[in-house]
Amino acid sequence: MSDDLSIALAQINPIVGDVVGNTRLIRDARAKAVEMGADLVVFGELCISGYPPEDLVLKGSFLDTCETAVQELAAETVSGPAMLIGSPWRVGGKTHNAALLLDHGRVAATRLKHHLPNYGVFDEARVFAHGPAPGPISFRGIRLGVMICEDMWFADVAETLVESGAEMLVVPNGSPFEADKSGIRLEHARSRVEETGLPLIYVNQVGGQDELVFDGASFVVDGDGQVAASVAPWGSEVVLTRWSREASGWMCEGPKAAPTSRLEGIYQAMVIGLRDYVTKNRFPGVVLGLSGGIDSALCAAVAVDALGADKVWAVMMPSPYTSTESLEDAAAVAQLLGIRLDTVNIGPAMAAYDAMLAPMFAGREPDSTEENLQSRARGVTLMGLSNKFGPMVLSTGNKSEMSCGYATLYGDMCGGYAVLKDIYKTTVFALSSWRNHQRPPGCLGPMGAVMPDRVITKPPSAELKPNQTDQDTLPPYDVLDGVLECLIEGEMSVFEACAKGFDEQTVRRVWRMLDRAEYKRRQAPPGVKVSSKSFGRERRYPITNAFTSQI
Repeated sequence: MSDDLSIALAQINPIVGDVVGNTRLIRDARAKAVEMGADLVVFGELCISGYPPEDLVLKGSFLDTCETAVQELAAETVSGPAMLIGSPWRVGGKTHNAALLLDHGRVAATRLKHHLPNYGVFDEARVFAHGPAPGPISFRGIRLGVMICEDMWFADVAETLVESGAEMLVVPNGSPFEADKSGIRLEHARSRVEETGLPLIYVNQVGGQDELVFDGASFVVDGDGQVAASVAPWGSEVVLTRWSREASGWMCEGPKAAPTSRLEGIYQAMVIGLRDYVTKNRFPGVVLGLSGGIDSALCAAVAVDALGADKVWAVMMPSPYTSTESLEDAAAVAQLLGIRLDTVNIGPAMAAYDAMLAPMFAGREPDSTEENLQSRARGVTLMGLSNKFGPMVLSTGNKSEMSCGYATLYGDMCGGYAVLKDIYKTTVFALSSWRNHQRPPGCLGPMGAVMPDRVITKPPSAELKPNQTDQDTLPPYDVLDGVLECLIEGEMSVFEACAKGFDEQTVRRVWRMLDRAEYKRRQAPPGVKVSSKSFGRERRYPITNAFTSQI
């Protein structure tokens, strides 16, 4: 029986479906662990297939590919450290989300996920079968209790493991980032430790996958509930932890990463989400409309931090209503970020639409129709540049606007990715001020300011008519965002939102706008999820919906 053990936490960034590439990442991480002297390397959930694989696991050929890769990796463990990896795995004619111990040249043990999440962005019960409550795995003198991701969020799996002799809990994860989720993860981990008295290893993947982004932030909690080791979020890393058997149980020593702020976490989620969406889908870069406003300025900054200035192309598309301030501010943003800025005047397009539609519009006063045509002219311009030269159009709308329908279909909603889709306007202001004073690790943009202060302080405006501001149409953003958080993240009724101190008339007005805009949101591009309730797979309200009031 060994009294010492070295376990490497491998925080990697897999690509869904890239089994060959993911296998290479696993090999590279194991090679680093060999140099460190590890006995075991623990990877995240479904690292072979990438997470979440969704309906790929319904294809027999995909499962064959995954299983072949597992057997190849297993054969490489004749000597050196063992590996605990995740893969789709067929048992008894059913497909499971599995954790596999590869050791001594074979698949030495298999454990199947017991609790399959079927809420929010998760629908694992649709494609995987539930596994039985697992027992511990014997590994070089220690009994490892393996729980796969969601299994840690319930007490029963850990209880079964400790009752059957587990000495340590090991949790491979595919846990997406949310702004306030790291504390919840640690709380659940500590609950399992308190209930069992066993230390717990938590290994999470990192990187973007469509609308989800994974922060890593792997950690170890000792038997007293204290964090004994942690891995810095947002980067691929292999970290060695050293374990010793004491009279009170297994004790861990390892490095501890510095904590990060809430705003830094949100900003890094936007950067990593965009970077991986662009690079994993092989776009050469992005193109966006740079209006001189705060939303497009923040999007440009995120894009430069994610991809580098040479892969970001900004286009100013002025109309007769565009202010001199906006022209100056857009130019200043482009200069601070070091990006290409071109100007395409949409005046001729506006005149062409006016002339083309004049016979149909005769006798009617100009209204939001003409305003929307301006936005659509800009959308057509950006899509034309994208088609001709290849960069993906980056949409610049925020969550406050998307919630209320304050966005134009086939206009400013055009794009392949919406980096601010889950970011409220008040958070846009906070992030812009924050980024002007510091650059997070791994970002490629400038060290100093990324936009002039005037971009942050001036009243937001779509500039689609003279002297227009957002507050002509919407409540003040601090009020609007507070109401929206009650209605969206809180799923509150009008009465419950009013009890938080908001005016009833305002709450009902916002609720009606939110409800009516569902058809627009269904046609919006994907965007990184940072909140507990993002638009898309996580919030599924019917477009055709006759429920019009709440008490």
